[in-house]
Amino acid sequence: MNPVANAAMLIRRPVAEVFEAFANPAITARFWFSHGHARLAPGAQLRWEWEMYGAGTDVLVKAIEPGRRILIDWDEPVTEVEWLFEPRGADRTWVTVENRGFHGTDEEKLARALDATGGFALVLAGAKIWLEHGIEPGFVLDRHPDAVVEAWKHR
Repeated sequence: MNPVANAAMLIRRPVAEVFEAFANPAITARFWFSHGHARLAPGAQLRWEWEMYGAGTDVLVKAIEPGRRILIDWDEPVTEVEWLFEPRGADRTWVTVENRGFHGTDEEKLARALDATGGFALVLAGAKIWLEHGIEPGFVLDRHPDAVVEAWKHR
């Protein structure tokens, strides 16, 4: 069994702006992780942090096609994540995310794929709210409130 996590959403912003929101960690931190150590670039090895949980992951950027595609390896054990950006007219973008290559027993792989599907759906919803309305959604912070580290509980 090789389950794949999939999420997709229409974001009502131009494709270049939506792509930039995922490639530039200063923007991504508004709706997903709390800190990214570098902009996504082909071959880059960087770290994304979720400081609210005291967690992070190393990222290897495998491919970048500006305005079209991002492909990374991340997490431990390593899985692959691919974002595709499809323009829908001048001011709309269809974004899909696929996470694949889960490890473990069939039951563990399925559980990880389901968790990743939910996580990426929240990320896309957060990106939509940020890009369309300028609101920081807080979805990721509020997803696991019992896991928030003490330093973040009163922010």
